[in-house]
Amino acid sequence: MFDITLIAMGKLKEKFYLSAAEEYAKRLKGYCRFQLLELPEYRLPEDPSPAEIAAGLDKEAEQILSKIPKNAWLCIFTPEGKTLSSEDFSEKMKQVKLSGKSSACFLIGSSFGISPKIKQLADFKLSMGPMTFPHHLARIMVLEQLYRAEAIQAGSKYHK
Repeated sequence: MFDITLIAMGKLKEKFYLSAAEEYAKRLKGYCRFQLLELPEYRLPEDPSPAEIAAGLDKEAEQILSKIPKNAWLCIFTPEGKTLSSEDFSEKMKQVKLSGKSSACFLIGSSFGISPKIKQLADFKLSMGPMTFPHHLARIMVLEQLYRAEAIQAGSKYHK
């Protein structure tokens, strides 16, 4: 069975987000071994300088690097990434599985983004489009799309 890890910076607190995340995680487990890792965002001052932001992203990168499964295909969500339809995302996941990889790791960065160190390691950069979404909502959207990708591959009627 394929392993999928989602690393998300920050912790969900609102019940409606938690409930949605739990539901999609439960559904995903019907198709793969799924793990969600929440890592704390580095605390920055109210109006951080570019140097403070860079230092914070570097600290987050240390945490992230220690949690990426060994030999996993790494996909990061970043505005400069490629946009894909749900069908194309499902096909991308299928290609990863056919390539011999036994696991994939997805990363949703913090509110200031993702360290360039991590971006360089990424096998694929994916964008959710030009709109800005709250990180908590983005997590639910990623979970839903992971579930949808697996459902498409399985021929489920979930995707219409």
